[in-house]
Amino acid sequence: MTWFERYKKLSQILLHDVGARDGLQMEKQVVPIEQKIKWIEGLIQAGMDIIQVGSFVHPTKVPQMADTDALFKHFMLPDNKPERTVLSCLVLNEKGLERALAAGVDMICMGVSASETHSQKNTGMTIADATQRIIAMAKTAVHEKKRVQVSVQSAFGCGYEGHVPAERVMGIVQRFLDEGLTTISLADTAGHATPDQVERCFSMIRAMDEKINMACHFHNTYGLALANCYAAMKMGVLYFESSFAGLGGCPFTAIAGGNVCTEDLVHMVQKMNMREDIKLETLIAIANDAAAYFKREMPGAIYKIGPIRKSELKRLS
Repeated sequence: MTWFERYKKLSQILLHDVGARDGLQMEKQVVPIEQKIKWIEGLIQAGMDIIQVGSFVHPTKVPQMADTDALFKHFMLPDNKPERTVLSCLVLNEKGLERALAAGVDMICMGVSASETHSQKNTGMTIADATQRIIAMAKTAVHEKKRVQVSVQSAFGCGYEGHVPAERVMGIVQRFLDEGLTTISLADTAGHATPDQVERCFSMIRAMDEKINMACHFHNTYGLALANCYAAMKMGVLYFESSFAGLGGCPFTAIAGGNVCTEDLVHMVQKMNMREDIKLETLIAIANDAAAYFKREMPGAIYKIGPIRKSELKRLS
């Protein structure tokens, strides 16, 4: 069975929009909660599987995330809570986890950097210390019956250190597996990944345990995000993180580039006859709204030129 046949049998990959968190954290202009709610509601209407509402971090560190508790309070109200969309968050420490549990978050994401320099800048800890801390937090969240995703950040390279050895990445993955954590993401924080590297790393992970739910998070710093998503699909990755309008970037890396663009990713997979249930036009409208709000052109392609229609494909074939 080919990789594509496996996906057709599954009938879908799972799409995780992180725009309200990773997408906005780099923006100097603090977006009011009403605008965030509007964009998140649009993503729910579009049919995204998972939406990352925010991160539970100190407001002085990332002012854009100061309203995360209020956002979850809004979306946990009976009239506002989506029926099928999972609402996720990012946490960096025990205090953030405590707030996430109090907020009733569906899915909690947390990670460890495979770069010592990035780890120190992002968390103030060594890789070893951060790994031990994150594992303890993840087990607490699992005990509270929460969905948990753990990630390896800077998994394909670091803006400060350059090359990150795959053995170091796999060592962190193995630690996660040893503790029973099986939803694992590789995050290309610096945007250094190449498709062959993506295939190689996820192949190594799959060889560790075929029951792993593999996830990916690519930044488009050097224009390779969509190509890397395709490479991840070939390796059986299930969860794909992206950001509406291609917003985003890590404030603690050397060169911050936006995430893979949600509407561009959805357009690609729909041309491959997958996830036709997602409302692409709604995603395009959100991207247009983001461009108008920030008064600048967004990095995505599809919101500017429009999707290829099926009628056009037939005519060109």
